[in-house]
Amino acid sequence: MLLTAPTWARLGLSVRDERLRERAADAMAARIVQGLEGIAEPDPRQLVLHLDGQVGR
Repeated sequence: MLLTAPTWARLGLSVRDERLRERAADAMAARIVQGLEGIAEPDPRQLVLHLDGQVGR
């Protein structure tokens, strides 16, 4: 996804101008969101990761 983002946005992340860096970061984030919108639901065969310490509930 990052490689398909606009070139100016990829280069803009490293410029000195703070406003341009912020605009570039926004463009990169928008591209990531755009790419994730087409992803299907999680695979039901994938194991669940229990973060609350209560395994098996």
